[in-house]
Amino acid sequence: MISFDLLTRISNILDKASGKASEYSGLISSVKGYILEHFGNNGLYAAYIVLIILAIIIISRLVKITFAALKYLVIPAVTLAFLGTFFLPYSFITMLPITATFCSLFLLFKT
Repeated sequence: MISFDLLTRISNILDKASGKASEYSGLISSVKGYILEHFGNNGLYAAYIVLIILAIIIISRLVKITFAALKYLVIPAVTLAFLGTFFLPYSFITMLPITATFCSLFLLFKT
């Protein structure tokens, strides 16, 4: 059962989060008002387009980093650890951190 102390902590965290959300929504509305006042609707459309393009760029970079980590870190580390169990007297669990370290160094120096 959930204790009363935990419920009060969760309530306090939610209150702080809602305060921050209202603070940021006020900031967003003030920035929107500033853009409308100085640049009009065309400036607001341009700001939306810029934000969408920035979001697309950030998402594409994250996807690129994720696939690079899979390609150069996860798959080679698991494969080398599996192959290492055949040639060395160590288990897969023992080999995986070692191969992951070497593959992460390879990924670090490759990029």
